[in-house]
Amino acid sequence: MADSQFRTRFFFPAWSWLKDYNQSKFKSDLLSALIVISLLVPQGMAYAMVAGLPPITGLYASILPMIIYAFIGGSLTLSIGPVALISIMTFATLTPFFEAGSPTYIQAACLLALLVGIISFVLGVLRFGFLIRLISHPVIKSFIIASAVLIAFSQVKYLLDVPLNADNIGEFVKSAWEYLPYTNINTLIFGVISILFLAYLPKILSSTRIKFLGSKAVFIIKALPLVLVFLSIGLVYFFHIDLYGIKTVGEIPSGFPPLTMPYWSWDLVIKLLPGAVMIAMVSFVESISIAQATAFQQRSELNSNQELIALGLANVGAGVTGAFPVTGSLSRTVVNADAGAKTPMSGVISSIFIVIVSLYFTGLFKQLPLAVLAATIIVSIWKLVDFKPFIKTWRYSKADGIAMWITFFGVLCLDISTGLIIGVVSTFILLLWRISRPHIAVIGLVSGTQHFRNINRHEVLTSQKLLSIRIDENLTFLNANNLKEFIISEVSKNPYLEHVVINCSSISNIDLSALETLEEMNAELKKLKIALHLSEVKGPVMDRLKCSNLLNELSGAIHLSHYQAVHNLDPTTYK
Repeated sequence: MADSQFRTRFFFPAWSWLKDYNQSKFKSDLLSALIVISLLVPQGMAYAMVAGLPPITGLYASILPMIIYAFIGGSLTLSIGPVALISIMTFATLTPFFEAGSPTYIQAACLLALLVGIISFVLGVLRFGFLIRLISHPVIKSFIIASAVLIAFSQVKYLLDVPLNADNIGEFVKSAWEYLPYTNINTLIFGVISILFLAYLPKILSSTRIKFLGSKAVFIIKALPLVLVFLSIGLVYFFHIDLYGIKTVGEIPSGFPPLTMPYWSWDLVIKLLPGAVMIAMVSFVESISIAQATAFQQRSELNSNQELIALGLANVGAGVTGAFPVTGSLSRTVVNADAGAKTPMSGVISSIFIVIVSLYFTGLFKQLPLAVLAATIIVSIWKLVDFKPFIKTWRYSKADGIAMWITFFGVLCLDISTGLIIGVVSTFILLLWRISRPHIAVIGLVSGTQHFRNINRHEVLTSQKLLSIRIDENLTFLNANNLKEFIISEVSKNPYLEHVVINCSSISNIDLSALETLEEMNAELKKLKIALHLSEVKGPVMDRLKCSNLLNELSGAIHLSHYQAVHNLDPTTYK
């Protein structure tokens, strides 16, 4: 029975919430869906533009992927769909090969989503969810902040109505210098007003003036992007502000998303594969981070491998419905949770609303100013630009701080994918550097106890006959020579030394190179008539030692505890 329930949860996670679904939960999900849809419609179209695609594809990306995730994913409130970061990565992947917005570009975007989905699904089936741990939190934070800056820069062209290039900060500055004199002042004024509307009106409405509205106030504040959309459409329709050079979205085709496999060839797959791998990795990291945060608050279970599978199938759904890669959205997920969503049914309801919009109401948006969509993106994404983590990380760990700055400047000065790769590589290089320089301390006995501490930090008992050291790292080829050099240095300082005792309590693993280094040290010390001892050796390490000649050739002994070792070797000092 328990095994059957496990299989049901694994293959159809939605059963865990569907079996107890009721009218009360439906009402909560319906309300949250209405609030989320006010964000989703303008954001979906805006993020499609970021990806270099027609606005309607942003709506398509918000239908089938959300439905699939609702029944396969594990998070109760995660909102799957188009997001700024993945959109700009899509743009960066496709523009080297195709003209943005062209039919071949659109087909390639669908194929890219399909590839991302297949990669994520396969990794989930093979239980590679642990891969999220390969990217450190500081690198992820830096990557998101730098990407947010680039995304904001990419929207400036719609505010100025000039063709700016925002692939990296250098290209942006160069194109801004070239095209800034051709700025459309009317578009700029309209865009700035839109930004101020979205940035400051929520703060005003959050004051005591509308608190009497209770829960309705939340709905009003969250719906402000949609309010701005309809206000701007009204200005174009009734006052013809587009005659002043303010460009609009234009004709948007209506209809149900096309259910078809995107065109593909092996040559095209090979071209898109590196970008697909990067997008799959970033989308998983972003989605699982958001899902973990909400799962923790809701005390619900979350399986990273299951999330990979769900995210993979969601992207496959995007690929076969004329859309582009998707992932979890932080802003919409937070709104969804705050609005009281009880189950993933809120996402299904949101998808149904999007279908209705796609079928019957796309004509409303043809007179939507592009500057409004740009303002929507800039305001939502700029909240992520916070440099406090850089300062905090630098104070805590210089190595992590360096990795953050390398990632940040890599993304800004090169491009998003290359910057992330550089950040990940720098993390591993710094990790190897830390491992190669382990903390090694000479330790002594704390008087009246059987505990040993660093002689530079505590008042402890030591003996001229004994050198007690502790290495706080696994022994590998990276750091074994450091240990050897440390022992050589300490031995040279004490002509009366008879024993060297290595406290192995912090060593959980030892590789062949380190083992050979220990054998070399044992032989060298033996020539000096100094015995090498090991204490508090863990089981896995002892298993490795038994496979070597060290135990037979060891000039000293292996002791159960470090106190036992020093007490036996110098009972006068260590009573």
